[in-house]
Amino acid sequence: MAASQKPLVLIAAGGTGGHLFPAEALATALKRRGIEVDLATDARAARYASHFPARELHVLPADTMRGRSPLALARTGLALGSGILKGYRLMKTLKPAAVVGFGGYPTVPPLLAATFAGRPTLLHEANAVMGRANTLLASRVTAIATGYPDILKDRPALAAKAHHTGNPVRPAVIAAVAPYVSLKPGERLALLVFGGSQGARIMSEVVPSAIERLSPELRARLSVVQQARTEDLDAVRATYDRLGVAAEVAPFFDDLPARMASAHLVVARSGASTVAELCVIGRPSVLVPLPGAIDQDQLANALALASAGGAVLMPQSEFTPQSLADRITSIVANPAELTAMADAAHRMGRADAAEQLAELVVRTAGIDG
Repeated sequence: MAASQKPLVLIAAGGTGGHLFPAEALATALKRRGIEVDLATDARAARYASHFPARELHVLPADTMRGRSPLALARTGLALGSGILKGYRLMKTLKPAAVVGFGGYPTVPPLLAATFAGRPTLLHEANAVMGRANTLLASRVTAIATGYPDILKDRPALAAKAHHTGNPVRPAVIAAVAPYVSLKPGERLALLVFGGSQGARIMSEVVPSAIERLSPELRARLSVVQQARTEDLDAVRATYDRLGVAAEVAPFFDDLPARMASAHLVVARSGASTVAELCVIGRPSVLVPLPGAIDQDQLANALALASAGGAVLMPQSEFTPQSLADRITSIVANPAELTAMADAAHRMGRADAAEQLAELVVRTAGIDG
């Protein structure tokens, strides 16, 4: 490498914002250190990566396990094999100082290709339980970064190369950090509701009906910001209009961290990025883990925050209009509980997670400061 040439780190991330957001935060931290960043992802995530701070975008074939039929297994194997072959060629061309994966099957081909090519490798596990793709890769990589402490304590070989960095959050989250303003008696209650791509439907079904069950006095104090799927917008807005509740309903908010900071209470799914952002900003929440996940990662995330006193955990089987109405009524009746939850969440926040992870990448790659 010529003296004037910057070191290059290849970041592998795809699938969802839960993987791309922390990858974006790491990329930003690395670029501040004068390190070039490229992004390897799959075709699906490439559509959402236009703002990713990468020098170049590399699309590699990848596929998740969609079934156990011979045809499904063959399709998955073909995609992964093709992705690994293209990834290996990419390693020989780019010669990255390190390759960092953020979970999900789009990271498997570039991480395996990097190990075959002898490049230093790291993976980041954002959840409180390790996912399938990272489990497949963990024994092969050079180092493991975790969003939660001690998630590998029962696996000594992996724990020996694990480092608790926390979950990197986007720069917009850091910019939104502000002290929690305790709810005053009779004051407007700002409620933020969102569920991500896989969670907005249940929020549209339950939350407006729960608000209808609140006392008229509490409803009159509410100000609601709610994410809803496009097909649910009219029904959700109609309910709030009928109830006379001040509400802003949209399929997407590009300023969600600022909305989070303005909220007295958040109702959301418990993906790793959502929980990390709630903690860094320090806001109380009612968390409804996505059910049916093989790894039960969202349940583990919600349990971790609820156990620390920073959230209320409501399994989806118990997330009914009446139970949510009762919970909101109970919480709001005791504003000190809201403030205590906000403080507990904030204590779990790792605002420096991106820098911690960047430092681990630099050490693992042997990049001179």
